[in-house]
Amino acid sequence: MIVLDTSAFISLAIGDALEPACEAFDVLTTATVLDELDTTADYDDVHAQGATTTLGLRDQYTVIDPDEHGPETSQIDAGEASCIGTVRERDAAFLVTDDFRALPELQQLVTADVALSPVVLRALVERDVLREDVAADALETIADQRDWLGAPIYRYAQRLFETRSDPRE
Repeated sequence: MIVLDTSAFISLAIGDALEPACEAFDVLTTATVLDELDTTADYDDVHAQGATTTLGLRDQYTVIDPDEHGPETSQIDAGEASCIGTVRERDAAFLVTDDFRALPELQQLVTADVALSPVVLRALVERDVLREDVAADALETIADQRDWLGAPIYRYAQRLFETRSDPRE
């Protein structure tokens, strides 16, 4: 079970990997995240397209309204705070965000692994849902469209897709 925040949904949708992720994992999110996606969909940019795609796939993930939210801080917004509550209530294995700045603080607030959306892409390859080249192309699309090129999140993501040598060679 994985919990996606707004940024992760948008990234996976932009990379055309949201539907495969929803098929491969039990995906949860919150009503707060849906509100953020709805607001984002009103714009006229690639993020709005990602939000619109995510909202169009609404029947493929579960929306939770957790009893308690995590704290909102200078790094953690309302959507992420609501995801903290969902992770805790449902004992989810992963909280997926693309808010690289919030990552350290989120890791301190949940017992689940906190990961970036490129980790989901890597997991889809490992589960034979996506081919390596398709996932790598999705990453490049996300990086280009979300202005990650040259950013720490992109360098981290690239390491996930570096050529892996076959130990049998």
